[in-house]
Amino acid sequence: MRLEPIAAPTPARLLGLPLAALALTLAIGAALAALAGANPLAVFGLILKGAAGSRFALLETLNRATPLIFTGLAVAVAFRARLWNIGAEAQLYAGALTTVLLGTGAVAAPAPLLLPLLALTAFAAGAVLLLGPAFLKVRFGVDEVVTTLLLNFIMLLFVSMLLEGPLKDPLSLGWPQSPALVPDARLPRLVSGLRLHWGFALALAAALVTWAIMARTTLGFEMRAVGENPAAAAFAGMPVPRVLLRTAILSGGLAGLAGFSEVAGLKGNLTLDLSPGFGYTGIIVAMLAMLHPLGVVVAGVFVAGVFVGADSMSRAAGVPSYIADILVATALLTMVAALKLTRFRIRSG
Repeated sequence: MRLEPIAAPTPARLLGLPLAALALTLAIGAALAALAGANPLAVFGLILKGAAGSRFALLETLNRATPLIFTGLAVAVAFRARLWNIGAEAQLYAGALTTVLLGTGAVAAPAPLLLPLLALTAFAAGAVLLLGPAFLKVRFGVDEVVTTLLLNFIMLLFVSMLLEGPLKDPLSLGWPQSPALVPDARLPRLVSGLRLHWGFALALAAALVTWAIMARTTLGFEMRAVGENPAAAAFAGMPVPRVLLRTAILSGGLAGLAGFSEVAGLKGNLTLDLSPGFGYTGIIVAMLAMLHPLGVVVAGVFVAGVFVGADSMSRAAGVPSYIADILVATALLTMVAALKLTRFRIRSG
């Protein structure tokens, strides 16, 4: 068995295989629901209702999608240039940490000035955290998969040390958390009385800007060229190391904005459980979006809807909410296989 490249995939192949991947994912989910003793159609209906069946549910889905859009964009940008950023989780916490360090009273400024400052410093913190592994890659050939993955654990341990020490809120009654942000450092709500905040609008703007960079600028062209064939890009005169470092700045910065959004828009302070794995889930979002910045928005909302809907479904139907993790993971695996088969056909012999 071997894979043979397809010079010009047909539209039917480009559309049909991803749809088949989605159908297979739903079939596996239905089988699991049946094994749990529930009606698969009822389970899917409850997931859909829990994710978008009411104004509250829909806004909660968009709220959950906000950090996933940021981390999905971070991964999509890096992977497009073949910079394998597995450290969006660490970059998210770096952005959250700088938001807390500056937003708890260290900087006295009104909200119109303070919020952009916090966003910029969060972006810079995430960018710096990825620049290290990127520099090691271009200068010494160190595998960035290893370095970015290990930085996740290093950053979490560093944040844990701070929350148990100098950054611990003395009024937290022993719970490891930072002091709360000052009111001017909080992102306003998009809808009064509900949790959706302006971080979602910032995520949409980030997706548009990222798409413009990727599709309409020289840097975007160079990133795509380096991702397709670094040797050919270098032969054409492109500064491959510089392109990778610039990619790291953009990718790490976007993940840092996820930390800013979660702290300033939702939590109000920093805790060790700020992220339940948004950085890792961002990889799934980016792959489902086929690394397209605008597709990341759709994929982020889809993945968030599955998780939010599964929580609601679990309470109503008694089916474990872990079915959401299986559905998302299965969607990723089948979509990756489908995308591979859009460009290659299987030949025997």
